Amino acid sequence: MPRLGRFLAKAAAVTAGLTVAGAVFGLLRDQTIAHLFGAGHDSDAFLIAWTVPEMASTLLIEDAMALLMVPAFSHALARRSAARAGLTRREARAQDPVRLLVGATLPRLVVTLAAVAAVLLVAAPLVVGLLAPGLPDPDLAVQCTRLTALTVLTFGLAGYFSAGLRAHRSFLPPAAIYVAYNVGIIGTMLALHATLGVRAAAAGVAVGGLLMVAVQLPAFVRHVGFGNPRPDRAHRALRDRDRPTLLALGTLAPVIFFAVSRQSQVLVERFLAASLPPGAISHLNYAQKVAQMPMVLSLMICTVTFPVVAQAMAGGELEKARRRVEQDLALASLAVLTGTALVIGYAPQIIQVLFERGAFTHEDTLATAAVMRVYAVGLLGHCLVGALSRPFFSTSKPMWFPAAAMAAGLGVNVVAGAFAVGWWGTYGIAAANAAGISTTAALLLYGIGSRVIAIQVRRVAVSLGRLSVAAAAACFTGWLAGPMIPNPLLSAALGCLLVPAMFIAAGMAIRALDVNALPATITQRFRHVR
Repeated sequence: MPRLGRFLAKAAAVTAGLTVAGAVFGLLRDQTIAHLFGAGHDSDAFLIAWTVPEMASTLLIEDAMALLMVPAFSHALARRSAARAGLTRREARAQDPVRLLVGATLPRLVVTLAAVAAVLLVAAPLVVGLLAPGLPDPDLAVQCTRLTALTVLTFGLAGYFSAGLRAHRSFLPPAAIYVAYNVGIIGTMLALHATLGVRAAAAGVAVGGLLMVAVQLPAFVRHVGFGNPRPDRAHRALRDRDRPTLLALGTLAPVIFFAVSRQSQVLVERFLAASLPPGAISHLNYAQKVAQMPMVLSLMICTVTFPVVAQAMAGGELEKARRRVEQDLALASLAVLTGTALVIGYAPQIIQVLFERGAFTHEDTLATAAVMRVYAVGLLGHCLVGALSRPFFSTSKPMWFPAAAMAAGLGVNVVAGAFAVGWWGTYGIAAANAAGISTTAALLLYGIGSRVIAIQVRRVAVSLGRLSVAAAAACFTGWLAGPMIPNPLLSAALGCLLVPAMFIAAGMAIRALDVNALPATITQRFRHVR
């Protein structure tokens, strides 16, 4: 394997390992919240305040910031290599395009995000009123929101540092940020919950955001630096040239709209659940966090191979990109549907093992498990949206179709949720989420062939249908077998063997998958990441 291939494989392994570690600490975080605060008024108030960092994470770390600043840093690095010839060390440092870019963008970013955080802090009562207008006692949610408002600044800095470090091929610190974040939340809750109550969780979010910055700061200083604080006129002209232009922001607009629309599903759920009895928001949150774990793990496949797809499309190798996208869809769907069958079949046992202790009662377990089963119906849709949106955004021109598809799905979510919440409560909200995201997935699958890559949509749809039938058979088997073993931990452990075995058997019976060809497909899928 070439040197670049070895480097990318190592970077992918580090990123995957720390992503799993971050997910494990995230699960420990949720377990700690459930143990200390249960599922009631206090936890509902914190989760409403948690909406702020959830939105900030999507915009400032995962999507918009990365898609804007990684190319900007990459272009600056290319100019650095071309401009250093014939310059002294001092001159090269003063004219360094990377340092000029940092000087042009970072101060303005800090001022803007600090101002937004200050506005959120002052306007916290209005924010809570908009997010959860039916909340009986909003004061606690307002206090928590003021604590979490700091994350607008810290998440923006963390996302900026991550973009600069990834452009410099430093992947370890950016991959560690969610480990640091969750450790900060858990530690602060354990230290302060006796005196601050659920406000300790909100304070932990603020501490976790600071740790996300701190874990990257030394590497950022070493690899990137903070720019020339007092450039002369010539250097100011170079600095202004390196500032991202309105055209770049216009190119990014579809990504921002897509990301905001996708994250708005959480806003819809909490808005609708605020008028339900205490604990409804908490049950929805715990159910969603656990149910989405198979989706997160399945999308790691697409995360690793996405640069390869983008490179193939940039080079005009559309047939190569088509094959890889189809293989990604097949493997990601296989992984997420196996997880879906396990989540639905063993929902009560999983929730009982993870959360039923302390203030989290058996009644909370049953309510959360029932909601999680409804949520899980939409997991394939969530997986397909994550996998299919990447090729759309790898094109060289703005692509509004994914944003429009996401908006359509959000519309279905809003209308269906508003209708169903009065009849079925939290189950109606979860069902509306599944319907909305499935609508978006269907639109993306339909539109990708004519707009981006000519994948064989009908063949992919038939394959997904057969895999879904196999998953349904495995799910039904787990649903029947789960209650037969009283010990929930032993039952869930055996389910991790029974459900995949039944999925494979049913898949082979209806020709949904070829087990003999699967190892070769997986090996081939990652062999070309170079």
